[in-house]
Amino acid sequence: MYALRLAPDAGAEAFRDAAKRALAHGLKPADIAFVAHDAGILFDEVAPATLDLTVPRDFVEMMREAVCHRAEDRFALLYDVLWRLKHGEPALLSRASDPAMARLSLYVKAVRRDIHKMHAFVRFHRQDDDVYLAWFEPDHFILERATPFFAERFANMRWIIATPIGTAVWDSECLRFAAPRPKPERLEDGVLDGLWLTYYRTIFNPARLKTGAMTKEMPRRYWKNMPETAEIPKLTRDAQNRVMAMDLDPDTAPRYAQKAKPQAKPEPLPRVGLARLREEAEHCTACPLYKHATQTVFGEGPARAKFVLVGEQPGDQEDLAGKPFVGPAGQVLDRALEAAGIDRKTVYVTNAVKHFKFEPRGKRRIHAKPNAGEIKVCVGRWLKRELAAIAPDFVVALGATAAQALMGKGVTVGKLRGAALEWPDGRRGLVTVHPSYLLRLTDEEDRAAEYEKFVADLTLAAKLAAAA
Repeated sequence: MYALRLAPDAGAEAFRDAAKRALAHGLKPADIAFVAHDAGILFDEVAPATLDLTVPRDFVEMMREAVCHRAEDRFALLYDVLWRLKHGEPALLSRASDPAMARLSLYVKAVRRDIHKMHAFVRFHRQDDDVYLAWFEPDHFILERATPFFAERFANMRWIIATPIGTAVWDSECLRFAAPRPKPERLEDGVLDGLWLTYYRTIFNPARLKTGAMTKEMPRRYWKNMPETAEIPKLTRDAQNRVMAMDLDPDTAPRYAQKAKPQAKPEPLPRVGLARLREEAEHCTACPLYKHATQTVFGEGPARAKFVLVGEQPGDQEDLAGKPFVGPAGQVLDRALEAAGIDRKTVYVTNAVKHFKFEPRGKRRIHAKPNAGEIKVCVGRWLKRELAAIAPDFVVALGATAAQALMGKGVTVGKLRGAALEWPDGRRGLVTVHPSYLLRLTDEEDRAAEYEKFVADLTLAAKLAAAA
């Protein structure tokens, strides 16, 4: 039996170095024990060794968050998964039923929830030297993962976030971490806290008070470090009386009680020729994505196509070629269309976003999902006008981003997939997965099954389009 020493709050880098040493010596998960630095042990320690280690990106993301959990078995579980990934189980990360993966997934969720609570519930208090001080009590070792958010949001402030697990210090230029410190005895700021309480009382809407939901999202154990919670009991007690007053006040009653009128369907956009739209789009600078992309990638297909496929955005090969769906995902789509009995030459294919968004990784350009603002700009400027020019009978959304672009709001593919629906513009359509989803599946059986479902979706879409 061998021992690997790791501090209780060891991060991803420390675990990675320890795991590389163990893997270099060929030690199985059952052969090692992870122990604290100061633990008295009877096992041999693992000698230093070097190893080039390449692991899936999904494992790296899971590791970075799972190591922040307080559970004592997290290092052992991560090493177990890592060992199996390197010794013949490449599909392990997608196997949710595996006990180790299931437990690590729970740890990741708990850490993410803890980070979210820290972002939401940290309250700064100005000190005499114009340094802002906050105290927070996290459940897990999340300080280094959570505090870059504050450095970006409050970049011009000098602040300190003290916690029982460590201290984060931002001097308006550099974020550094120090040892834990006790909770400050005085955390009051008469001016800043007073302004915040006034604002909180003003925005409190008694007509929408749901105590259960409020305490679920803002658990009471956080209240002691949040100045506004002192106002909650009084605001809650007075809520019913304030609602009655709003009902009787002619100035507030309409805004409080009147139901929203159903919105009429938008007027159809004027049709502009595709050639003209494509030429205009070549020079689009409506959002920052054009700065790094090679070129605009406009849609392609018959100008009067009755069947349109909308994807998310061009990929690396599409960006270079200037045409949609010519890379690996496009090849999957071509095979699926043929299997569904659809001639691609009769179909118009396009994307919700016309420029390639990516993150550089060495010489590679890794796909990055467009945000809601980028989607909204591109849909309003190009996709809606593109569809107006084609006037198709049927529109298929390939993936969540395309569905969001066509629906005008965030949607879940799993809830809408494979069912006929009507888009807000009145056109009929269907939602299915993006072909790149199939490429990300590592298990061959899963990939084959999902491919058959994808072909079935396209086959159904073709039948519905023919009947439109």
